[in-house]
Amino acid sequence: MSREAAHNISNRGSALDAVADEILDGIRDRGTYRRMRVLDGLQAPRMTVDGRDVLLFAGSNYLDLARHPEVIEAAERASREYGCAAGGSRLITGNLVCHEALEEELASFFGTEAALAFNTGYMANVGVIPAIVGAGDVLLSDELNHASIIDGAKLARTDVAVFRHGDVDSFRETLERVRPKARRVLVAVDGVYSMDGDVAPVAEIVKHAHDADAIVLLDDAHGTGCLGARGRGTAELAGVLGEVDILMGTLGKSIGSFGAFVAGSAKMRDLFVNTARSFIFSCALAPAQVQAARAALRLIDEEPWRRERLDANCDRLRKRLGTHGISTDPSTTHILPVVIGENAKTMATCESLLERGYYAQGIRHPSVPEGTARLRITPMATHSEEEIDGLADTIADLLSEAPA
Repeated sequence: MSREAAHNISNRGSALDAVADEILDGIRDRGTYRRMRVLDGLQAPRMTVDGRDVLLFAGSNYLDLARHPEVIEAAERASREYGCAAGGSRLITGNLVCHEALEEELASFFGTEAALAFNTGYMANVGVIPAIVGAGDVLLSDELNHASIIDGAKLARTDVAVFRHGDVDSFRETLERVRPKARRVLVAVDGVYSMDGDVAPVAEIVKHAHDADAIVLLDDAHGTGCLGARGRGTAELAGVLGEVDILMGTLGKSIGSFGAFVAGSAKMRDLFVNTARSFIFSCALAPAQVQAARAALRLIDEEPWRRERLDANCDRLRKRLGTHGISTDPSTTHILPVVIGENAKTMATCESLLERGYYAQGIRHPSVPEGTARLRITPMATHSEEEIDGLADTIADLLSEAPA
């Protein structure tokens, strides 16, 4: 490399560093600077976090399937049989037999005609939304929807109408206002809200949306596998499984692998194969991830005790915190927030909790509204009662010690 070329690279780096300093200084001043923790060991109730052996209450491996022997064996076998990569996008060389098998099994699991795998839940939403709506259309969105829905709407360049969180009356009024002017209306809601742990009024939303000839996208990333009598998620819990037009879920949370999917009609699948850019222009999921997900799907049916234990652990934690006067409202699920309010106090509590052997991450703005910083607690099916009680009692001790 010539001296002139090296000088140009150095200057470009200096300009970038100056931009980074300017932006990061502002983030630090607002008290919202993030850093990544380093975890080691199997995804399990106990892991090493930043060098400490702690109980993990901050993950999304809710059913503890990521380390299940059958899931691990399926991934290992797939790597031996297919190799470690799909080798291309699904429309070129990456459409393997195992991808088609996974999608058939997902469709059977949810009782739909078809399913289509995506690389992440984020990629599913930013691919699906622009494939359905654009200029002259409207996306109807709950005010606390996931960032991927918000970003999908931006990519679609569609109009967005926001309704009050979980408020059926606000939803209905907004739908009635926008429907006559819009060519198409897509209604998008989370099934379980990832920071509050409450559940969307899915049955009412589906009914009113379909009465108005609108399409429903249900982002059930946190409900899949955990909610409903058979783990089919919030749609099953609400009694409308099979009525949701586009059911999105992830493979990397309760299913213990990696990736995401949408389930619905065969025409829906065909549409997204041809129009969803995040699907068309991405390398396919690695075979190990696909086969691990297939094994985990079977285990959700074969081992319902995991779902039952998860429910029991969450109920126990909710009640134990309640005895200390600590609320986890509005949660009714396996995501339990303990709202502290101030950023600094929340993160100090998080660090003190880690020192005492428990990892429950502190969450601040912009992930939650300003002034509502919280500990976000996510128990697993395989935590013991003693571990649940210990976490609740330790949180209570720390909050009672902290200055108001």
